[in-house]
Amino acid sequence: MAQYEEFTIDQGADAAFELHLTDTTGAAKNLTNYSVAAKIKKNYNSDSADTHDFTSIVAAPSTDGIVTLSLTNTQTDALKIGKYVYDVELSFLDSDSNTVVERILEGRIQVTPSVTKWVF
Repeated sequence: MAQYEEFTIDQGADAAFELHLTDTTGAAKNLTNYSVAAKIKKNYNSDSADTHDFTSIVAAPSTDGIVTLSLTNTQTDALKIGKYVYDVELSFLDSDSNTVVERILEGRIQVTPSVTKWVF
């Protein structure tokens, strides 16, 4: 079962989250050959137009068990004020070449309004 966490993102600002994953013994999870994906949506039934992908990477070295999720200021500026849902999934190929997916984190994100808007 995934861990549940709530976060706040400021509209129009860069946002980044660093996840430190551990195995059952408490040691850093070895993420060699793992992929990570994360999405944020207004609600679980939102269509693809209302779905935003985090830039999701396994940080090097993968043996440190660190995953980084980020959204650019352009992406957060496109978000409407309010609550969103999100989740983060790890995947890898098992010895039979089947993709195994594990949801590691899920929850809600509050997007707060911006008063100052940058114009480029």
